[in-house]
Formats: sequence, structure tokens, C-alpha cells
Amino acid sequence: MDTAIEEKYTVQPILWLRRWADNLLSFRLQRPDAYRFEPGQFARLGLPLGEQGGQVWRAYSMCSAVTDEYLEFYSIVVPDGQFSSRLARLQPGDEVMLDKKAMGFFLADRLPPGKDLWLLATGTGLAPYLSILQDPAQWQRFDRIVLAHCVRHAGELSYQDFIAELSEHPLWDKHGHKLQYLPIVTRDAPEGVLNERIPALLANGGLERAAGLAMSPENSRFMICGNPAMVEDTHRQLMKMGYRMSRQSAPGHLVLENGW
Repeated sequence: MDTAIEEKYTVQPILWLRRWADNLLSFRLQRPDAYRFEPGQFARLGLPLGEQGGQVWRAYSMCSAVTDEYLEFYSIVVPDGQFSSRLARLQPGDEVMLDKKAMGFFLADRLPPGKDLWLLATGTGLAPYLSILQDPAQWQRFDRIVLAHCVRHAGELSYQDFIAELSEHPLWDKHGHKLQYLPIVTRDAPEGVLNERIPALLANGGLERAAGLAMSPENSRFMICGNPAMVEDTHRQLMKMGYRMSRQSAPGHLVLENGW
């Protein structure tokens, strides 16, 4: 193997794996001692292509806290996907390639000060928020944090127990009351659960009513992560409501990232 190429990544064993549904799984890799990341960033993971030769790489946001001794990821399984179909066949002890450098700018710190942080996700776009919500600084920074997670079927609402436990974490227990979790199911929604797409819930005020919290450019900050159609439609809807992208040269109200 070319030494220059080998030095760009390490090979890490799978420590733990959980299947939430036929098409959803979480897994943990051993974390190299030197690996550093910020909440909201992603890692590049690679698998060999077997007899075809070569490798296939995909970006996965970290779910884990920056202090965890492992790296946790949340993945959809595409039956004919080059990466995820191989990933779904692996077991603890099998190995995955890990790029040595974390990447991405989907960071809450890119948002200017505000009172309320709205975390909007579809599917596995939930992943970076699980890491961000384990950052004590964000609990202290905002008065309210609303996590809205939209899926097609109720069985895809992963991590509910973990999210419920976040409010009682000893590192920010004085701020735990700030978090509100809003599950959204667009097909066959259980009674009492929001059942429209996030852009529609923004347009008709459904998210505000469910959270009991009014939105305003003065107070509200948004992070958007999920499938590209949701990200684009949500961005457009928020622009209609008077919000704009936050950039280094011009701080705004929202940051976004496509979940794939």
C-alpha cells in the first residue's frame, strides 16, 4: 500500500452495533487517541470493494460527544447502496477505515447569539444534533432548545430514550428543562403527533404551536439537516419568513447541511 495514502486514514474496529429497523442502524468505532472533532462535524468512513478492488467512502456525522472514547454514527441502509449495504453485513470486530481528519462547518457556534435554538432534522439528519446536545456550552447559551425530528413511520424515531435522558445529564442538569423534543411522522402518524413536513409546519405555524414558542429573527436560530429536498424547502420557507443564512462575513439566523 502507498504510504502516503495509508497515512490519510486509520483502520478501526466496530465496537457496538444496534439495528433500529431494517433500514436504520447505529454503530461505534474505536476512537484513535489523536482523533479530534467539534460537535456537528462529520467523519469520512471507508470500506473495501472486495473483488472489485478499491475503496468506497462516505461522510457520516458524529453522534457521540467530543469526550467519548468511541465514535458513534447513525446510518440509513440502502439495499443496493455501495457503502451502506456492505456496512449492514458487518459485525462487532469487523473493521472500517476512518479518515484521520474530521470535517465540516455545521456548527452551532456559527450562529450569532439568540434566545432559541431550533434543531430541524429528517431521518439520519438527527445525528449531528445528538453530538451538539452533548455540548454543555449550547445548553448555557440558549434559553430554549427545540429538537424536531421528522420521519415517515413511527418506528423510525430512533434515539428517543437517549433524547429523554439528555435533560437529566449531570453536566447541564440546571439547564435540562430547556430541551423540547418534537417527533414528526408523515405517514400513519400516531394520535397527537405532528404529521406534516417541516416546511409546511413552519408555514402554518404548527411547529410554533407545538413548542409553545414564537419564532422571530431577533430570537430564533435554526440548524437544518436531512434529505436535500427538506433542507432546500425549509431554507426557502425560512427565507420567506425573514431569516437568512449565517456566513462568516455576515452572521444570520440559520445554518444547514444535507444529510447525504
